[in-house]
Amino acid sequence: MARATVREVAAATGVSIATVSRVLNGYGNVAAPTRARVLEAMAALGARAPAPRTAPVPRSGPVFVRCPYVLTDYFGEIVSSVVEQLELHDREVLLDAGESRQLTHPLVALAGRRDVAGAVLVLPPEGPGELTALRQARVPFVVVDPRTPSPADVPTVCAAHQRGAAEVTRHLLGLGHRRIGVLGGPLEWLAGTERLAGHVAALAQAGLLADPALHRHAEPTVDEGRRAAAELLALPDPPTALVAFNDKAALGALEAAAARGLRVPRDLSVAGYDDSAVATATTPRLTTVRQPLAELGRLAVGLLVRMLARQKVEGRHVEVAVELVVRGSTGPAPR
Repeated sequence: MARATVREVAAATGVSIATVSRVLNGYGNVAAPTRARVLEAMAALGARAPAPRTAPVPRSGPVFVRCPYVLTDYFGEIVSSVVEQLELHDREVLLDAGESRQLTHPLVALAGRRDVAGAVLVLPPEGPGELTALRQARVPFVVVDPRTPSPADVPTVCAAHQRGAAEVTRHLLGLGHRRIGVLGGPLEWLAGTERLAGHVAALAQAGLLADPALHRHAEPTVDEGRRAAAELLALPDPPTALVAFNDKAALGALEAAAARGLRVPRDLSVAGYDDSAVATATTPRLTTVRQPLAELGRLAVGLLVRMLARQKVEGRHVEVAVELVVRGSTGPAPR
């Protein structure tokens, strides 16, 4: 610029410094009225744009956001964060959500589209083959909480599943529990296998072997949690504690315990995962693992924006820390 700085132009127009910078560098992801306002302010301040850079122009167009599940508190928080962050970067959103979308195959068509800048895929049911094909089509995308192991060159953002499960198990071991039942998620889900691995590792650190007879795998719903918990509590030597794949399954475990006349946590400890709204609506309130769901969405968009700007992305697999939240549903093991 000749006689004005980017900061001065931003102050004169009321837009962000980043937006002024995008206008100066010829990027296409700026609304036409905003671009005109910035150019008028530059002219009034006697400013001129620098010589065009040799860096490629970022991909333009909307971002495809796929979350083929009901947008409840868990998925809804992630998707809301993704959409809000994309709006901050002046990106329109094409939302593909709802359980019925699990029966479709939009990634095949997405690979051939040129009007879409990139994509954010939340727990995509598509396997490594479809994800690799999308990468080979040079469509920038980021996977949030991958359902299956992703190819090495596919950027992913997830929570520290193994560490979170290990912390829950260590918490229960510290309370004297030795027979700990696991209400795991579906076997084909990466989060389920990693959390089970964290549980097994924590037991091994305490000198204990995991008992497969105390493990159940089911969909993470209240009904399935109740069913799986009832099976474990009906064993001749039942567990004294249950750790569930999510808070909904833990709620089902509380109902199964009540049906058998067990008091929580005096007779049985129960722990969930996610720290959703359910966790503080139960009696007693759930001990659980808090996942930074909004942060997952923010980090995913941050990675995607860098990819759309043709910037080099070094760390392709980002793991976010989780936090154990101890409440009233866990207590000392019964004698």
